[in-house]
Amino acid sequence: MNDAPSDLRERYERLQALHTISTALNSTLDPRDLLKLVLSEAVRVTKADSGSVVLINPNTGRLDIEEAVGLGERVAEVKLRLGEGITGWVAKSGRPLRVGDVNHDPRYVAVREGVRSELAVPLEFEGQVQGVLNVDSDRPDAFSAADEELLIALAAQAARVLHNAWLIRQLRQRAAQLETLITIGRDILSPLTLDEVLQRVVREARRLMNARLSSLLLLTPDREELELRASDGAGEDYVRRPNLKVCDCLLGVVVRHKRPLTVANVQESDQYRHTELARKEGLVSLLSVPLTSGGDAIGVLSVYTAEPHRFSNDDILLLTALASLGSVAVRKAQLYEKIVDAEEQLRQNERLSALGLLAAEIAHEIRNPLTVVKMLFHSLDLQFPAGDPRARDVAIIQQKMEQMNRVLDQTLTFARRSEPRVEPADLNALLDDVLLLVRHKLAQHNIVLQWQPAAHLPAVPLDRTQIEQAALNLILNATQAMPSGGTLTIATRAEDAEVCVTVADTGVGMTPEVQQRLFDLFLTSKPAGTGLGLALVRKIIEAHRGRIEVESAPRKGTTFSLFLPTERG
Repeated sequence: MNDAPSDLRERYERLQALHTISTALNSTLDPRDLLKLVLSEAVRVTKADSGSVVLINPNTGRLDIEEAVGLGERVAEVKLRLGEGITGWVAKSGRPLRVGDVNHDPRYVAVREGVRSELAVPLEFEGQVQGVLNVDSDRPDAFSAADEELLIALAAQAARVLHNAWLIRQLRQRAAQLETLITIGRDILSPLTLDEVLQRVVREARRLMNARLSSLLLLTPDREELELRASDGAGEDYVRRPNLKVCDCLLGVVVRHKRPLTVANVQESDQYRHTELARKEGLVSLLSVPLTSGGDAIGVLSVYTAEPHRFSNDDILLLTALASLGSVAVRKAQLYEKIVDAEEQLRQNERLSALGLLAAEIAHEIRNPLTVVKMLFHSLDLQFPAGDPRARDVAIIQQKMEQMNRVLDQTLTFARRSEPRVEPADLNALLDDVLLLVRHKLAQHNIVLQWQPAAHLPAVPLDRTQIEQAALNLILNATQAMPSGGTLTIATRAEDAEVCVTVADTGVGMTPEVQQRLFDLFLTSKPAGTGLGLALVRKIIEAHRGRIEVESAPRKGTTFSLFLPTERG
């Protein structure tokens, strides 16, 4: 009878502990706070001398002590395998274990001196063991069946809330990852250089993967070597490392097979060529994914951890997404280089065409008076005796006039633009290719592109190179007419036996006087340029048996309409 009040008091304390923990568990989402609370209540209610919460590390498969009470400062260094010690046995079997005297249990692994009894219960949720809750005592047989029942109840609540807390933390982490991917995507569309974007990719890869080092390597033009283009967290020796041969390095496997690669420990891998460098840099586990463009591998994005790590499918998907953004950045840089080359080629063609047009005008201006001179010279009918020196002068004059005429013929032949080599073509597809080249330039000038291709547009007989040049001239002319940005609208439509392409800008526009001389040689209404572009456009369209119309007004923009026949006349 004397034990009844004591039993009731202990039962009340257990119920109060369960209530306290239940209330607290539902008020916090921090897993570490949860573990501290559960452990402190377990030690207090069971009157234990020490205790710990041990979790199964999904990366190493070992047991890590996350929280401890009364076990000393070096307890974090203790690493147990599944099945090792009383704790490992409980983690592996998923069953609680109460040991009255640990000295008589061969499974016991000492963590501190003086322990005589131990009680361990699994942290289990939906059949999955997440860890173990332990309490120790310096007294033998210190824990009762009631203590075991209490710890099981505590562990059940803790495992449930801990699981939910981890899920919420994972969702927050995923949200942060998605935000990062969106940000990097914006960076790629912004006027950053390739090196700046790649550096952003490796920096975010290291942060999101909690890595020791991240690096991005691209194939050299001959596709024989991998060259380091960006890194984060790398030491000087790593950065100065020579290019890697694709044929005999581990990362070359990623390029050749275009598949992700994981290595548990590069310091111990026979295939990893730089184990000494890995030890010096503190690199352990490796995840590497390919950068691909158009179905071909163009490089490798890698992350290294400082501790052994088992990369999950989510880790691989995340790094693959970052690698895809890196591939887009590389592709963007290549297209930008192509744009620069195309613009330079356009300027070169414009200069050559200008020379031809100028030569043609000069030739015509010279030929007219030369024709008059020849007519007057022949009308003089100058006849001199064979021995007269003037006879030789007359012959030289006649010879030089013929020579001048041949030079003029050659000049006009050079200046005359070759007849277009026409083939039926999809005008919408042609303009798609042109717009792909200029999208970056339009974005740099804050110009919004509105592309309105007509459906079922008939094929048009045209010289693709010449029409591309004409379209580029009009688009670049419109860009220069909108120095502060604006809207460029390009549309196609079918009209009877013609197809019409309109290029409309919201730029400075033109006065009626300027429009009247718009296609004259050397006229320019642009802040820069030769003024030959529109003259060349007209020559190209006319050579295709087409026509060009212009509508414009000051400060109201300009619209060029190109009409091309659908049948070759």
